[in-house]
Amino acid sequence: ESLWTSFADGSVRLRIDNSCPQTPITVHQMFKESLEKYGSLNALASKKNGKWEKITFSEYYCLSRKAAKSFLKLGLERFHSVAILGFNSPEWFISAVGAVFAGGIVTGIYTTNSPEACHYIAHDSKTNIMVVENQKQLEKIMQIWNRLPYLKAVVLYKDSIPERHPNLYTMEEFLELGADIPDATLDYIINSQKPNQCCVLIYTSGTTGKPKGAMLSHDNITWTSAHCSRAGDMQPAEVQQESIVSYLPLSHIAAQIYDLWTGIKWGEQVYFAEPDALKGSLIDTLKEVQPTSHMGVPRVWEKIMEKLKDASAQSGFMKKKILSWAMSLSLERNLNCSSSSDLKQFWTRLADYLVLAKIRNALGFSSCQKHFSGAAPLNTETLYFFLGLNITLYEAYGMSETTGPHCLSGPYIYRQHSCGKPVPGCKVKLVDEDTEGNGEICFWGRTVFMGYLNMEDKTKEVFDEDGWLHSGDLGKLDKDGFLYVTGRIKDLIITAGGENVPPIPIEDAVKKELPIISNAMVIGDKKKFLSMLLTLKSVLDPDTSDPTDILTEQARDFCQKIGSKATKVSEIVATRDQAIYQAIQEGINKVNMNATNRVHCIQKWIVLPRDFSISGGELGPTMKLKRLTVLEKYRNEVDSFYEE
Repeated sequence: ESLWTSFADGSVRLRIDNSCPQTPITVHQMFKESLEKYGSLNALASKKNGKWEKITFSEYYCLSRKAAKSFLKLGLERFHSVAILGFNSPEWFISAVGAVFAGGIVTGIYTTNSPEACHYIAHDSKTNIMVVENQKQLEKIMQIWNRLPYLKAVVLYKDSIPERHPNLYTMEEFLELGADIPDATLDYIINSQKPNQCCVLIYTSGTTGKPKGAMLSHDNITWTSAHCSRAGDMQPAEVQQESIVSYLPLSHIAAQIYDLWTGIKWGEQVYFAEPDALKGSLIDTLKEVQPTSHMGVPRVWEKIMEKLKDASAQSGFMKKKILSWAMSLSLERNLNCSSSSDLKQFWTRLADYLVLAKIRNALGFSSCQKHFSGAAPLNTETLYFFLGLNITLYEAYGMSETTGPHCLSGPYIYRQHSCGKPVPGCKVKLVDEDTEGNGEICFWGRTVFMGYLNMEDKTKEVFDEDGWLHSGDLGKLDKDGFLYVTGRIKDLIITAGGENVPPIPIEDAVKKELPIISNAMVIGDKKKFLSMLLTLKSVLDPDTSDPTDILTEQARDFCQKIGSKATKVSEIVATRDQAIYQAIQEGINKVNMNATNRVHCIQKWIVLPRDFSISGGELGPTMKLKRLTVLEKYRNEVDSFYEE
């Protein structure tokens, strides 16, 4: 068997060696083992009419088997997919596990996807059954159903069915469909599954070209759930039952591996947030649940930070002073590991007890022992802000193609700005290193995926002849084996003069220097000099999460300090507000003074009339900057920088 395949029914040679000799198991075997240990513990909690409803691991397993039988009844074929389109919920988890038990492949689809994007994935993965959350998602599928020859049925799990349609079922109806399928039939299918076969498809968000379906094997899922989570110090329930809040899109590998699969492996209790979590209700859920561990993408941590800064900006003089005193003591202690005087330690502890503990409690983090960040690099401002609250953010690094985390930080593996070390049993190497030790990060281990579905060429592109996966990311390793990710090779700007410029450090420096700036994007590929697009921090519309014209509290604060009365983005851009434009230029001058060399200086810039957003197309579903889309969308502005 080869190390890779591009067929849904293919099997691969597993990367088992002395460093990771564990016997491979299937998802069902993993659930069975957990069932024996954790059967009576609560597994999933969701809110119905203001009350938490919980189901145990035993009930969860039974419901997953029921779903599996119903999928078989509806004609789910081996290695065809069940696609799930909806916000995190028990139904999402049960459908996913049921799909795998039934010999299918589970495929998550982002709720923000257009009907066309849904069609591409459903067609590519040969979706037999589609599980959708509500009316809104159902409408997308209704528009494309007649162009999906493999689609046999749709199951709706939140709303009631508006008008009857053949092969459309509610969740309740669906779960009863397979009642007459004998246990033996299902068990036969379960027992025929092998750890080196595909059970999960993760579509990479396609910041470049068509989305690619990354095929993950049973071994990818079960090995990663067991070993990557332990590297991050997640506890098995016999030691301490972890409780977590599930809110990030499950179509993305980070939430799927952290919430769904690891939850089964270690007997965690998963609480489902409300669908508007990222519009602001997340903190309410965190406060109620007080989880023991929490994972966010950088944008989530930034939003929490901005919310706190806004609250602080509105509080009185004394409160502000006390908070900044407490935070500076905490930051200093966390940055400076050497011993400080007893008196200093006393004040730091007092500040934590009197001030910071209250804030952590208000955020829902009073029982939280581990705070993880993944999916994109954290900037220094966010990192330091949370250290000031005595919260260390542990960065993880990996990709869909490594089943999520391949390198992890945790309570015992931590260095600032690093995403930790490869999980024990996983390897990392750098190729084509430059003089500063930056090279392309390559991966090896049981986390490494099977290949891209129906894309043999793309699969061959990412593996070298020895079977190492090439990430497309640049990074460096320190002498102790900590990994630092320094950027994307594709994002690297190569100027007309042939100079290599990594954009992220410059963008971060500008955002740190100018608290009014929300997004900064460096331009300069094949150009004579660097320029920059800037957006201002504006309040988000609570219903759509789209940026409005109103500046945030923090941005208004900035304006007042420099003597501008502006409260709206449009006022600033329309009048080219002199005080603000001058302040921005001064901030950029400061960043330029610290630049590595002349080439890294920003020569021209423009403020755009609206902040970047998912709906505007500038950000991907996990808030990653889509640089090519931005260049395309603002081509006129960019061209104006370089007109002779």
